[in-house]
Amino acid sequence: MLDIQLLRTDLDRITQQLAARNFQFPVERFNQLELERKKIQTHTEELQAKRNATSKQIGIAKSKGEDVSGILAEVANLGDELKQSAINLEQIQSALQGILLEVPNLPHDSVPEGASEENNQEIRRWGEIQAFDFEIKDHVSIGEGIGMLDFEAAVKLSGSRFTLMKNGLARLHRALAQFMLDTHVQENGYIEVYTPYLVNRNSLQGTGQLPKFEEDLFVVHAGGNKNPEESEHQDGFYLIPTAEVPITNIVREEIVPMKALPLKFVAHTPCFRSEAGSYGRDTRGLIRQHQFDKVELVHIVHPDESYTALEELIGNAEKILQKLKLPYRVITLCTGDMGFSAAKTYDIEVWLPSQNTYREISSCSNCEAFQARRMQARFRNEKGKPELLHTLNGSGLAVGRTLVAILENFQNADGSVSIPDVLQPYMNGLDRLQIAGGK
Repeated sequence: MLDIQLLRTDLDRITQQLAARNFQFPVERFNQLELERKKIQTHTEELQAKRNATSKQIGIAKSKGEDVSGILAEVANLGDELKQSAINLEQIQSALQGILLEVPNLPHDSVPEGASEENNQEIRRWGEIQAFDFEIKDHVSIGEGIGMLDFEAAVKLSGSRFTLMKNGLARLHRALAQFMLDTHVQENGYIEVYTPYLVNRNSLQGTGQLPKFEEDLFVVHAGGNKNPEESEHQDGFYLIPTAEVPITNIVREEIVPMKALPLKFVAHTPCFRSEAGSYGRDTRGLIRQHQFDKVELVHIVHPDESYTALEELIGNAEKILQKLKLPYRVITLCTGDMGFSAAKTYDIEVWLPSQNTYREISSCSNCEAFQARRMQARFRNEKGKPELLHTLNGSGLAVGRTLVAILENFQNADGSVSIPDVLQPYMNGLDRLQIAGGK
């Protein structure tokens, strides 16, 4: 959430920055509410001053033995006026808060301007793109060809955009998550956490998914609750769209000791997304699913260190692809393509031979104080005063999309798939997925 003081003191500049993000700030509505707020605050201050002056006047009159009934009659309704004024002010503040919750973060000065993904800027590439001497198959054909990917069964069980994996492919999926966790914990210094997969509304509001993106979420109500009004979960749970939500909210309404910073967390979780508005996109295969697994990285840092942490974060995610020997590129997202909470985002795109292009496999973002302000997540600075933290998050990596990249980049002419060397210890030495023997 933006600092409202920025809007009050520099509205023109802020609205221009937001326009670069394809967001039109409701200037007229904001100014109207601000005018009402100032009027009510002025009136409240006048009433308070009158009450204080009258209290002093009554005290002096009583000390002189004078009749104070006239003064008391004059201020008889003052308390009710103050109470109503406070109610009116609270309503105005709530309306202003509602506006702020819908406003995206401001882009960092280093973010390239642009309206769409076409204006993103490539930073670097890594790895050699393999030249195949046989007809390239996509991951769906490969997985179904070896009998380990079954979309028909998934549709029967749940519907479209779900997946059923079997045998070696299911094991490879599990191995990937374990390999990623081990790398981030043992080599990159992250603290592994196991988080709830169901969260409350406050958690999603804290990281920016609510209220703006409610249609992208799955909400769950407890069916066995006979009296929901008496339940702490009467508003229902939300299935997490990413582990960023529960991990980042660990510091919600907390004041973290400065000596504890930075905090670096990693978690492997399923993620659940309705994919609202994406109909017709990536309907074939594992790219865009309602349920998928991801290894998520979260940094909680001192504001002075957040852009150094962003470079570390992207490097940690890249390291996974390098160990797997998967070609990729890193791009900086332009102002019009960044996520709601991000001040700056790097995307990693892995090479997919069947599409002859790079596809997103990780986004690494610095949210600066945007999420921390929503969560009231703070630390004590050098002077001992509470100050907002900076939060960062990134995929390290999306497990399903990494699996897709392995199937396609390590496919063989006979339909089998070679297993990257670094994963073979997690597969009990198995070096290939193939239909023969059901491996």
